[in-house]
Amino acid sequence: MSDRQTLANALRFLSMDAVQKANSGHPGAPMGMADIAEVLWNDFLSHNPENPSWLNRDRFVLSNGHASMLLYSLLHLTGYDLSIEDLKQFRQLHSKTPGHPELGYTPGVETTTGPLGQGLANAVGMALAETMLAEQFNRPEFNLIDHHTYVFLGDGCLMEGISHEAASFAGTLKLGKLIAFWDDNQISIDGHVSGWFTDDTPERFRAYGWHVIANIDGHDPKAIRNAIQDAQTETEKPTLICCRTTIACGAPTLAGSEEAHGSPLGLDEIQATRTALKWPYAPFEIPETITKIWNAREKGRERQKKWDTLFAAYQKKHSKLALELIRRTENHLPTDWDTIANTCIEHAQHEGKTMATRKASQWTLNQIAPHLPELFGGSADLSGSNCTQHQNSVTYAPTTRKGNYLHYGVREFGMSAIMNGIALYRGFVPYGGTFLVFTDYARNAIRLSAIMKQQVIYVLTHDSIGLGEDGPTHQPVEHAAMLRLTPNVHVWRPCDQAETTVAWIHAIKERHAPSCLLLTRQNTPLQPRSQETLHNIVRGGYILKDVPAPRAVIIATGSEVELAIAAADELNAEGHAVRVVSMPCTALFDRQTREYRDHVLPPHLRARVAVEAAAKDFWYKYVGLDGHVIGLDRFGESAPYQAIYETLGITTKTVVDAVKHSLYTQSD
Repeated sequence: MSDRQTLANALRFLSMDAVQKANSGHPGAPMGMADIAEVLWNDFLSHNPENPSWLNRDRFVLSNGHASMLLYSLLHLTGYDLSIEDLKQFRQLHSKTPGHPELGYTPGVETTTGPLGQGLANAVGMALAETMLAEQFNRPEFNLIDHHTYVFLGDGCLMEGISHEAASFAGTLKLGKLIAFWDDNQISIDGHVSGWFTDDTPERFRAYGWHVIANIDGHDPKAIRNAIQDAQTETEKPTLICCRTTIACGAPTLAGSEEAHGSPLGLDEIQATRTALKWPYAPFEIPETITKIWNAREKGRERQKKWDTLFAAYQKKHSKLALELIRRTENHLPTDWDTIANTCIEHAQHEGKTMATRKASQWTLNQIAPHLPELFGGSADLSGSNCTQHQNSVTYAPTTRKGNYLHYGVREFGMSAIMNGIALYRGFVPYGGTFLVFTDYARNAIRLSAIMKQQVIYVLTHDSIGLGEDGPTHQPVEHAAMLRLTPNVHVWRPCDQAETTVAWIHAIKERHAPSCLLLTRQNTPLQPRSQETLHNIVRGGYILKDVPAPRAVIIATGSEVELAIAAADELNAEGHAVRVVSMPCTALFDRQTREYRDHVLPPHLRARVAVEAAAKDFWYKYVGLDGHVIGLDRFGESAPYQAIYETLGITTKTVVDAVKHSLYTQSD
């Protein structure tokens, strides 16, 4: 047995032992990819286990996240803060080794993976961010940002549609420092993939514009090493290294079988594997002779020390650039940001006008983008409709790497997962636009933004039946509720220019959650506000229009606030004493103190009506089961928006009638 096989076997046995102890997990992929991982991590990967967040490290993404024990074994052996006891706690409550890699749990894990294909898209975002940061900050003799992004992926990743979106775009962008390893073991949970996956994968990636290295024996260290060297010499194309492997390599009876994919091997098979691979050690026992070779702390320390010396010289020659690089990669806003933000909000209220909130969003971008070089925008082929380009937008081009705006093409899911990768990289605040209804395509990436607490801003226009003639396929009904029900997502549906600007300012300041801005196609009037009311917008819900001793309250959001105000004016003229509450961000309102929430929605005020041109059920948490919700329980129509609102009963008259009925009911 060669020394390299011994090193790889350490990965195999740690992985199979941990899965067996947990009685849960996926041993086959870690055993099959162990030889590839050993060569990459020992011969090529530039990282520092003592500082997992070192800026110029290579990024490593395990897109086939079910193989998590491979990554945990690598991190443990190379010297990260992940002990053998942590490996023994695989898949246990509050452990540092969850079932799939999760950002924030384990030092060295770059992104949460498991939903297949998204890790590949994250890696595309990371590789893209590397090119942009290098373009913006590298200078002659100071190649500060210069590293690779590596990604492991399996057949499942390639079957998921997002792999097409991400790989196609990576080829178009000429991301030469992106290197992917395909674990071509021809097995998925249901068995041999030949019955459902017969793509010519090498030709598929060549058609995308990738450099493809085919037919590599994934268990031959020399062939793997030569392939990686070949990949690194190609700087104009991303590379796919096609590695033919055997799932559960080394297991006498389960190697090559789907039975090793998602279940422990069993004690008898593990013992037989120890015998077959001549591994005399007990479970979780790795001899010191092996751990010394694996440990990368000294090499990592030296790599970072060399880079730190380069950065110190850079600071002397380019001090302003160095300060800006530190500010951005440490996620700090400019020192004068509060002044910029407050001025922008004041202008939006006092100089604002009637406009669609998508246009108000673009107006806000024009004000703030010149002060935020980290802001990186884009749209999924709808830039003109989403109004995501601002007056300082420069389109990114792969030939120059300049730009702060990207045309993602019709790739809503890919765009969202790529933005997650850009956010994870550090140094950028990505935002991207599409129609709200197409969050159906992007949903799982938005969910991962929330799980990973990443600052990604989703600009989602055409937010209701108000988009009109395109009809029910393009008119969102359930989408706002779906986003609001997702934990750690800040969903804003502003009613006018001022609320839109506050939504953007908050999204920029919120570093640990994604924000979704739901914006209208149709014009909405600017609502009058006092200074106190203007400041209360950021609370998520506030009293927009009030009367002494109100007897009823109308809660509205987005374009329907205009209806609520008109209804309240009519009702108050008749002496009914109605308050209007604008609720642009329910997540923030729910965070407020009980005192504030009771001030806005007094418990004794039981005559409550909510109005939104969307699914109704979400709003009963605010109006109560006896309250009234004016909304939709069906899909829309194709017609001018005024006719649709009338046909579906979302009108001033409907609101007036609902309030009167509620007042009558509650007085009984």
